[in-house]
Amino acid sequence: MHDDGPPMSVRERLLRIVEAVLFASPEPLSLAEILPYVGEGADLPSLIEELRNQYAPRGINLVRRGDKWAFRTADDLGFLLRREEEETRPLSRAALETLAIIAYHQPTTRAEIEEVRGVAVGKGTLDLLMEAGWVRMRGRRRTPGRPVTYGTTDGFLDYFSLESLTDLPGLDELKGAGLLSSRLPASLQIPLPFDGDLREDEDPLDPDDAGVDAE
Repeated sequence: MHDDGPPMSVRERLLRIVEAVLFASPEPLSLAEILPYVGEGADLPSLIEELRNQYAPRGINLVRRGDKWAFRTADDLGFLLRREEEETRPLSRAALETLAIIAYHQPTTRAEIEEVRGVAVGKGTLDLLMEAGWVRMRGRRRTPGRPVTYGTTDGFLDYFSLESLTDLPGLDELKGAGLLSSRLPASLQIPLPFDGDLREDEDPLDPDDAGVDAE
């Protein structure tokens, strides 16, 4: 007689479902996106935490990216899987500096980026960062002209292996990595980036903003 082993508990089954859903997704998932698979009565935060602990010593870890979750290669093993990839549109120094300024100063406008860098943001730089999925239009600043404000995305956190914006490196690390140049003022301070939906001085984007070019 075949022995199927002890019956699986409800929690074990839910853990397997969450595990399968996360493995199958190419992008990090929020709790709201996972919930339909386990049902409203499931204690999803507890299930996520248990899975996270189970995978902590393994070659694959369950990691948080903003308010989303994903399985990723353990940091200490990443070098084994690193491959040389051809960049069809490599980021210029200007694009890297713009990305760094947006990350630390968000929400920020194009004019504010130019004020920090001391030079104009080239045509297409913001478009390129948005096409890469690292920068998004957040809203419009409540000032004359209502300029668009920019911020980073969950894709930015995932690509750079950050759980949240509070994990961003310091100014010296940025300069050492070549993300900031000596053109920037020596007195530049790294502020605490705003990680919410809209700040008090921001309005929601206009209905037709999704289709406009970066300002």
